[in-house]
Amino acid sequence: MKNRKLIYSALTIFIAMSNNLYSQEKLPFNDLSKAESYVINSKGTETPFTGKYINHREKGTYLCKKCGAALYYSSGKFESDCGWPSFDDEIKGAVKRYPDPDGIRTEITCASCGAHLGHVFTGEKQTPKNIRHCVNSVSLDFTPAIILGGRYGTAIFAGGCFWGVEYFLQKEPGVITVTSGYTGGHVKNPSYKEVCTGKTGHAEAVRIIYDPEKTSYEKLLRLFLEIHDPTQVGGQGPDLGDQYRSEIFYMNDEQKRIAEKDLGILKEKGLRIATVVTKASEFFEAEDYHQDYYFNNGKVPYCHGYTKRF
Repeated sequence: MKNRKLIYSALTIFIAMSNNLYSQEKLPFNDLSKAESYVINSKGTETPFTGKYINHREKGTYLCKKCGAALYYSSGKFESDCGWPSFDDEIKGAVKRYPDPDGIRTEITCASCGAHLGHVFTGEKQTPKNIRHCVNSVSLDFTPAIILGGRYGTAIFAGGCFWGVEYFLQKEPGVITVTSGYTGGHVKNPSYKEVCTGKTGHAEAVRIIYDPEKTSYEKLLRLFLEIHDPTQVGGQGPDLGDQYRSEIFYMNDEQKRIAEKDLGILKEKGLRIATVVTKASEFFEAEDYHQDYYFNNGKVPYCHGYTKRF
């Protein structure tokens, strides 16, 4: 089963309804950095030609950075040379429009949370639809899957080699995509070779996009804590080094609360927990050959397994 395809299953829904950890989760808004808040909350504008999604061509869905709502499909993205990502269509009902006070431009916001996205323009004749949503990259997140409109959750975990963590979480019902990457360090857009030196501060991590109607953050967190050894310091299995550390990167205070609670349960059971809980920072996707690694090469994880802890 490929993790980058959205699959609907009656069995999954039945299991979800019968287990409270699978019940629909009330998703809080994600924490924002100062730069993100300036654009999203204060209606600012990022510097043109600096955003991460200007030349982004991967197929998938663009989400609201603040609330995780699906906003745009990659099929609606086009090159406009304006300095910001451009789309000629939105997912139905995902975007609202408001005239600017000056009466000249029209602001666009996320219909779910009101996050400022940018502005919409018509009559430029750049595409057959004759419309351009000019969107700040900082207002967006991305998942390499075509998903329905609605809100989706994000979780970021590091627990040794990201191949193994990705492998187990990919198979979990309710998970839409799992992306291997690097986070927690000080080097922008690091390469795998750089991260392997242990000098970037980054951990090998995975970013999970999930459907809160089919699973929950706590369900995924507990699975994460059961597929690796949260007591091992400075590595995982035979992989040693700071880049293989055990760490939970929380997106908001609710995720932090849940992480600390569940780690507390394990400590009460006598485990000497090494897992660190840290506020999420920018996540950098790993090279293409790291994505879906075990699904593509037919092998199985060498330093991850399943141990019942909860």
